[in-house]
Amino acid sequence: MPRIVVDTSRCEGHGLCEGIAPDVFALHDEGAVEVLIKESVAGDAIEAAATAAALACPVAAIHVTS
Repeated sequence: MPRIVVDTSRCEGHGLCEGIAPDVFALHDEGAVEVLIKESVAGDAIEAAATAAALACPVAAIHVTS
């Protein structure tokens, strides 16, 4: 199962992750991102979406590990 980690100290609230993977990430009004998916329910499609969002993050705040 993938592990999705957001470094909130790096996150600048650009929202690309939410745009790419809205089922995985939500951007709060304060600009902080939250991971919506629990590791126990993450599957291949979720891992692919989270990885795409991590690659698109302009500040590299998202990390996906297996």
